[in-house]
Amino acid sequence: MKGEERLQRLARLAVEVGANVQPGQPVVVAGYPEHAPLVREIARAAYRAGASRVYPDYRDKHLDRALIELGPEESLALSSPGRVALLEDLIAHKGAAIMVHGEPAPDLFKDLDPTRVGKLMPIDWLHLWRDAVGERMVQWTIAPLPNPAWAELVFGEPDVERLWQAVEKAVRLDTPDPVAAWQAHVQRLGKIAAALNERHFDALHYRGPGTDLTVGLLPSSRWWCADFQTSYGVRHIPNLPTEEVFTSPDKRRADGTIRSTRPLQAGGTVVKDLELVFKDGRITEVRASTGADIIRAQVATDEGAARLGEVALVDGSSEVGKLGITFFSTLFDENATCHMAFGGGFAFAVDEKDRAAGLNTSAAHTDFMVGGPEVEVDGIERGGKRVPILRHEEFQIH
Repeated sequence: MKGEERLQRLARLAVEVGANVQPGQPVVVAGYPEHAPLVREIARAAYRAGASRVYPDYRDKHLDRALIELGPEESLALSSPGRVALLEDLIAHKGAAIMVHGEPAPDLFKDLDPTRVGKLMPIDWLHLWRDAVGERMVQWTIAPLPNPAWAELVFGEPDVERLWQAVEKAVRLDTPDPVAAWQAHVQRLGKIAAALNERHFDALHYRGPGTDLTVGLLPSSRWWCADFQTSYGVRHIPNLPTEEVFTSPDKRRADGTIRSTRPLQAGGTVVKDLELVFKDGRITEVRASTGADIIRAQVATDEGAARLGEVALVDGSSEVGKLGITFFSTLFDENATCHMAFGGGFAFAVDEKDRAAGLNTSAAHTDFMVGGPEVEVDGIERGGKRVPILRHEEFQIH
């Protein structure tokens, strides 16, 4: 596939499989100006699916740089009133949101104060978005767009064709029938999530090089996969690609040390060799060979930013993981291997009776990768028995 055909097929996948746009729905398509070619094709595909109106939501990294470099510190956490109003309107009309992903300028912030970079976070918009996702008030998905800057970050040269081929495999666009491939994939992930839910584990234990961490789960913590359904009954698939089963843990119960197994792109900087120390559910130490100050700033965003909101399991069957590529993109790298996130959790993953005491709330939500062949994950039952979940990147529970 080349050029327009690639964009059109990817746009259809985002609209028809990812967001599952319904007739009469409004659609918001978010991205950077560099993403405009795919944003435009998504708009066309959305109208063909019956969308009532498609609204663009563009952000510009160069304006973000100007704010970080020259703006008042209190403005780093401000949200654009227009973006907030647009999201409020989308929620009110039960619409669909499609975010285009693909780093257009990975080094743009690297010479700026990392603490200020880490504080760049539209707090009000993020709280509203977390509520929309947690209460399943909109359909949403994220779709990738290869570009020269992202390709150079991944391969050391702007080989966009090579990146396109990798992306197409990761999102199953290289299959004869991508829709059927996604249906089969979601069905498999659903079976794994169901098997985990049947066990009602009290905690997870991660063990590997530099890692020895126990994370408590809530009595009602439910494992989810890519097969989402809104509160008004429309199914959709967040994230293209997605390879995970995940839940929200007990924010009060995390003890030990976890070492990230892949670099993390955060705040326009690559964070390497990240290690987090937890005590009584809270991050007490942040260590990294690069980017530690950005993570420390994110952890200090609000009261909940220093606690876990998500744990996610990914095995070696991942189409992303099998590529053997570090994408320097959370959307892809988190689907190559197990990950977890500090910051806000997912309300839909926990019963209401457990939310007030145990579900983490925060404007922040930063995923980091913690899996690999040397990392073992056990489930701990309420009586203390340990049950292997992952060994050598293979699920032991079915």
